[in-house]
Amino acid sequence: MAASSRSGVSAKIWGLAAAIVLAIAVYTGGWFYAAAALKANTLALLGKQKENNVSAECADATYRGYPFRIGLFCSKVTVDDRANGISAMFGALRSAAQVYQPSHIVWELDGPSEVRTSHGLSVSSQWRNMQSSLITVPGGVERSSTTIDGLTSAILSSQTGQAFDLKVEHTETHLRQNGPDLDAAMTLRNTDLTAKGLPSLLPRFTAIADITLAGKAGLLEGRDETGLYGTAGQIRQFGIDLGDGEILSISGPVSVDAQGRLSGKLRLEVEKIGAWRDRLKTSFPQLGRTIDTASSMLSALTGGGDRATLDLTLNRGKILVGGFIPLGEIPPI
Repeated sequence: MAASSRSGVSAKIWGLAAAIVLAIAVYTGGWFYAAAALKANTLALLGKQKENNVSAECADATYRGYPFRIGLFCSKVTVDDRANGISAMFGALRSAAQVYQPSHIVWELDGPSEVRTSHGLSVSSQWRNMQSSLITVPGGVERSSTTIDGLTSAILSSQTGQAFDLKVEHTETHLRQNGPDLDAAMTLRNTDLTAKGLPSLLPRFTAIADITLAGKAGLLEGRDETGLYGTAGQIRQFGIDLGDGEILSISGPVSVDAQGRLSGKLRLEVEKIGAWRDRLKTSFPQLGRTIDTASSMLSALTGGGDRATLDLTLNRGKILVGGFIPLGEIPPI
């Protein structure tokens, strides 16, 4: 090969190498610029929430993942929503998004967590694993899915003085914008619920909830200033399944007032009344006669059948059967 030919090939190789190095340098600079801008914008967004009486902090915020991902990492996350009287604290946050698809974010959050409301409700939780995936749009989140394994929570209402312990083997939560509304679905699989000073409230169960909150799509976009208070919605299904077809479900319209009290017109459906009676009598033997009376009344509504439907009214937290028979009270949320 002639010297001039070899020189031409070498020049092309060196030119290609220089182009690759330049492309890598430009990409690297762009990645770090985007990470710095994203960090600044995130912290600025958190700061701007102070205008809505909401403050949030991502402690020790850093962005990692070079070269193909960008992720936000925090050692601790805290939120204080003074407008709605809610404060929350969580452990470390780790997130990641592919450079070519930054709107799809996956993240993990460590416990423990502490959530408190001005209405006297506090929830302390820990979990083995929490993972989530979300799709973002300009200004907020379009949809989100979260799974939690090994959840344990201690729930206390200062208004009633009652404490509850909740253990859930597996939890799934799905949220999405549906026009102006917010659709929410949740499953709590293999759940144990106990009240302090009382026997187990129920045998191990699976709970399912499917709810729409009217006009609350803004909760996912971060532009709703009222939270859950003053909200109206529709419960398509809120059910408890003990297995073997023993199902209790509630459906109907519901609302939450400014004080966090529930109101609504609900329909209660019970499958296998006899099996529920036996389960509850085992858990609450001291209430055996009352449970027998209640199950007999339910059966009478269906002509002696093993399935019943009952209309319930919630009036600012008070539970009324048929609109006038008091059954109990739900504390403010």
